[in-house]
Amino acid sequence: MPENSAPLQCLAGVRVLDLTQFEAGPSCTEALAWLGAEVVKVENPNGGEPGRTSFAGAPGSPDSFYFFEFNAKKADVMIENMAPGTIERSGLGYDVIHALNPGIIYAQVKGFGEGSPYEKNLAFDMIAQASGGTMSITGEPDGPPIRPGVSLGDTGTGMTMAISILGALYERRATGKGRRLQVAMQDAMLHYIRFAFQTQAVLGRAAPRNSNRSNTAPSGIFPCAPGGPNDWIYVFSRQKDHWHRLLKLLGREELIGDPRYETAAARGERIEEVNAIVADWTKRRDKHEAMRLIGAAGVPAGAVLDTMELMNEPSFTERGILQVAEHPTGPFKMPSWPVRFDGKPPKLEPAPLLGQHTTQVFGDWLGMSAGDVAALKKEGVI
Repeated sequence: MPENSAPLQCLAGVRVLDLTQFEAGPSCTEALAWLGAEVVKVENPNGGEPGRTSFAGAPGSPDSFYFFEFNAKKADVMIENMAPGTIERSGLGYDVIHALNPGIIYAQVKGFGEGSPYEKNLAFDMIAQASGGTMSITGEPDGPPIRPGVSLGDTGTGMTMAISILGALYERRATGKGRRLQVAMQDAMLHYIRFAFQTQAVLGRAAPRNSNRSNTAPSGIFPCAPGGPNDWIYVFSRQKDHWHRLLKLLGREELIGDPRYETAAARGERIEEVNAIVADWTKRRDKHEAMRLIGAAGVPAGAVLDTMELMNEPSFTERGILQVAEHPTGPFKMPSWPVRFDGKPPKLEPAPLLGQHTTQVFGDWLGMSAGDVAALKKEGVI
């Protein structure tokens, strides 16, 4: 099979000092690494960052300061997402690092923003989604709020920071000056629910939970054979031409032009009736066949695919969207960066084992010999 990926050098020469943990920060630095940046991740030597095993305290010894400060002098970007106040108490706050390296992009990811009444609170993905509005619009109208299945609070926040870092790096080419970038997970959620604020403006009240419902039809999930937990398909047919195409596929051409169904508003008055017409057709087919036929008819539709189905779909592997990482502990298939550059996504490289690159980093960034690094390890410094 031809090579389906290629290393990227878009950010070649950009050095990132990564003091992040869990997902909101690492999702950002991972994106920069995909694009070719040299990312040096600093972890607690006793177990690594909490994302590897369990929670661990922030670095705090003078030897850690030595390492961080000398790394910061050579870094283009420094990013951290420690608990509020931790980085400052460690002596590595913005003022300190900016004095060492005025051109550095100093990035911080927190749960809540400076000036927020909750700025000192801790946060994880689900906390950001609760306090940032996404849970309030997810679920059944008469049921409790539900946390969305995707990690918008973490990775969604990380992507906004990654984009901002790229902007700051581009700006620095002209100004030579660094930037202090700050994003709060709660704040980032507002960016992802802009449509809900539009809904609020129209309704004059808080945006409601609508589940899979819509104010027109057909729009929503429809059952498919054989009736398993994910045997469903989402069909969206609001436009007139989509509706006409769907009716032809369903064998209901007699309804084309019928004023009871011809407009989205008219169908909105008969939602249950219209949806039943579509469901009667979908429930007699499996979701893959239904998606192929509806899609081929020129109507937007998507089968509900679970993680196993996605992992086993060969086209993802053939196109490099899913790749196999040759990790020291064994091969592992996982999603790659989804953007293809000249037809290929970047090549997936496995995450290193804890301490695997220590000697290399101390040599490249601090000019230490392998013997010097071995001595530090023996003394328990690193």
